[in-house]
Amino acid sequence: MAQEKTYTITELAREFDITARAIRFYEDQGLLNPARVGRARVYTRADRTRLKLTLRGKRLGLSLAEIRQLLQMYDGVRNSAPQLRYFLDVLAARRAALEQQRLDIEAGLFEIDMMERQCEALLGHNDEGAAAARAQLARHFGSADGA
Repeated sequence: MAQEKTYTITELAREFDITARAIRFYEDQGLLNPARVGRARVYTRADRTRLKLTLRGKRLGLSLAEIRQLLQMYDGVRNSAPQLRYFLDVLAARRAALEQQRLDIEAGLFEIDMMERQCEALLGHNDEGAAAARAQLARHFGSADGA
């Protein structure tokens, strides 16, 4: 029987472009559990996959608790209906949060645009343009004074 491929912390850090400290942090959080040979950590293919899934979860903006739950599902029976429903729920919640962030960013950019136009109009001694920018901002945010 051939011996399973293993990885050092340095190899995984290099492969995933993260620090060894980050890998040790994920280990402290219970997301990874490498074997030890003396003081050295020895990572298996399963550990590598868990790290890859952890990093994917972080890119999606999932919490460590959500990632841990998903990893526990990965360790058990795969692709069962309850696991897939849970994962869909996690993804739906994350999508909703990102959509709200997008709306917040768009509103912030709109406000910046209006404030820039107002400032530029005031700097150009264009009281009419400044008043128009203030009015547009007030209409957008429902404020009587534009502040």
